Amino acid sequence: MNEIKDGLEEYEQSLQKGGTQTYVLRLYISGITPRSTQAIVNIKKICEENLKGRYELEVIDIYQQPELAKDAEIIAAPTLIKKLPLPLRKLIGDMSNRERILVGLDLRPR
Repeated sequence: MNEIKDGLEEYEQSLQKGGTQTYVLRLYISGITPRSTQAIVNIKKICEENLKGRYELEVIDIYQQPELAKDAEIIAAPTLIKKLPLPLRKLIGDMSNRERILVGLDLRPR
């Protein structure tokens, strides 16, 4: 229940910042591997091209912060979680399938 409350507070804060929706994203990676590095590059490029100035991206290494991965119920890495705007979405992989990522972020119709 606390997670829902925290999510609503983040959403309200993002609306107050300028009236546009800020995307709150978390990318869970497993160390500095080629797959993790590629996922970071891919998602940053997608965000800059489609959400410039309207996103917050936090990269979390599950080896460095395993408790965060457990709390988020991460079963594979890399995993991108779109916390806001709702609904919450989880996308698994190296973020190279651009269309799938755009649909998952609700930036393209299904």
